[in-house]
Amino acid sequence: MGAAENIKSLGIELPPAPAPVGAYVPYVLSQEFLFISGQIPMREGALIHQGKVGSDVSVAEAQACARQCLLNALAQAEAALGSLDNVARVVRMTGFVASFEGFTDQALVMNEASELAVQIFGEAGRHARVAVGASELPLGSPVEIEVILEVKGVNN
Repeated sequence: MGAAENIKSLGIELPPAPAPVGAYVPYVLSQEFLFISGQIPMREGALIHQGKVGSDVSVAEAQACARQCLLNALAQAEAALGSLDNVARVVRMTGFVASFEGFTDQALVMNEASELAVQIFGEAGRHARVAVGASELPLGSPVEIEVILEVKGVNN
């Protein structure tokens, strides 16, 4: 099964690709790599949670945010490539977690997105990753994720 079928079998519907909230493009396709700009957990035009993890936002809520960030990134990939079946592999994810003082479970928050990538892409979803605590993120978001994908069969 390809990534597009896997998403359907998981009961997931990709959201529309979110519009940028600043002076940048949502993605850049360069040779065999697609660089997806940082995605925050927007759903239907609003953040699903707001605040710092470990204070205003629970770990479970932050994990839901990480999942939404990845879905938004995949929506950008689908917009860029026409189909997620054109993704050869997930190369790297960088996750930023707005963290309350003393919160050190950024990796636990990011595991939600990493595990979802494997569910969607199989072994090609295993990736290098960075999980960083941040004092503040855009619009008060608790999580932001950027993704680098290797693509197949796409001329640019």
